[in-house]
Amino acid sequence: MTANNTLLRISNVKKNFSEVEALSGVSFEINSGEIVGLVGSNGAGKTTLLRLMSGVYTPTSGSVTLGDNTPVHEMRDNLGVVPESTGLYSRLTAWENIRYHSRLYGVDDKIAWKRTVKFAQSLEMEENLARYTKGFSRGMRQKTALLRALAHGPKVLLLDEPTAGLDITSARTVRALVAQIKQEGGTVVYSTHQLFEAQQVCDRIIIIHNGVVRADGSPQQLIKENNCASLEEAYVALTQEKARVRFEDSKSESGITKLWHKLFRPKTPKLIENAEVFEDE
Repeated sequence: MTANNTLLRISNVKKNFSEVEALSGVSFEINSGEIVGLVGSNGAGKTTLLRLMSGVYTPTSGSVTLGDNTPVHEMRDNLGVVPESTGLYSRLTAWENIRYHSRLYGVDDKIAWKRTVKFAQSLEMEENLARYTKGFSRGMRQKTALLRALAHGPKVLLLDEPTAGLDITSARTVRALVAQIKQEGGTVVYSTHQLFEAQQVCDRIIIIHNGVVRADGSPQQLIKENNCASLEEAYVALTQEKARVRFEDSKSESGITKLWHKLFRPKTPKLIENAEVFEDE
């Protein structure tokens, strides 16, 4: 970690998909202990940026590095990622999904179990860890994906629309977990297009629109600087031109999209063996 506590650095990043420029010279830093919201409409570039930050994509130009200037793709164990698609194995229990992911990072099962139980209590998931995920609701799948991302003890947690499609109770539980992580000194990048949620959860907000960062500051700062009464008004003032159509779902990116899912649903030759549960010591 650097002296100024920078954990993740995005420097003049551009990302092109064929003739489309998804990101245009994006730069900012993520510091230790921050909850940073990436706010923008569909097609703004949020998911592309998260995939660059997680090391799944490489920039067309510019760099994405950890605080010590190590390229992020070389140190993925520093990151916990919850993508839009949870990518759980339906024939495995919640704990088996979590444990398998942790083993990929070389984390001892007992350590992963203790971390899982700690956060499962906050998410009210303790009784569901031994259940197969096939019958899980969307909220339970999302909670399992959160536990999976946290079990190896990452320095930065990257969340892509973590409450999208969740019921009110599940969404509140997820937001409460993010608040807990912050209280414990954790660092979270929280991608959302819900301004109210961003204002609730994040102490710093980066507004991205059509591949460009339009603003970076606390909710109060953005409201004041734009002479607005609310964050929503500030967002509208900063994103006047029409939002472009989301292009990441197009056929031209199908190979890269498959890579994203492959990294978080890695193939395994057989089901996890010896699925015993460790008691918390």
